Amino acid sequence: MRHRVAGRKLGRPTEHRWALYRNQVSALLDNESITTTEAKAKEVRRLAEMMITLGKDGGLAARRRAAAFISDKRVLKKLFDEVSEEYRDRTGGYVRLVKVGPRVGDNAPMVHVELIK
Repeated sequence: MRHRVAGRKLGRPTEHRWALYRNQVSALLDNESITTTEAKAKEVRRLAEMMITLGKDGGLAARRRAAAFISDKRVLKKLFDEVSEEYRDRTGGYVRLVKVGPRVGDNAPMVHVELIK
């Protein structure tokens, strides 16, 4: 039974899944919007909001925790300098999911993930 077990496995090994999450969160913070499947988007939203909250904190420990997850230094700098300043007065809900319909090949539900302005 999966009682009180959070997160989705997405049919991937742990290392592959976390690499996918890191790449998608980095792409979201860099481009401010991405399109992906609904299951991936729900996990990306959770992790991206954690990263933005760390960016709002702005301390050294927060920067190191974010750097452990986001490997691209340019995206990390953007997170702490630009993105976190946009959400300084907001207490949460930084990411929006907009359903865009099924994918043509396999009918997977697709979602447009974007940072709320």
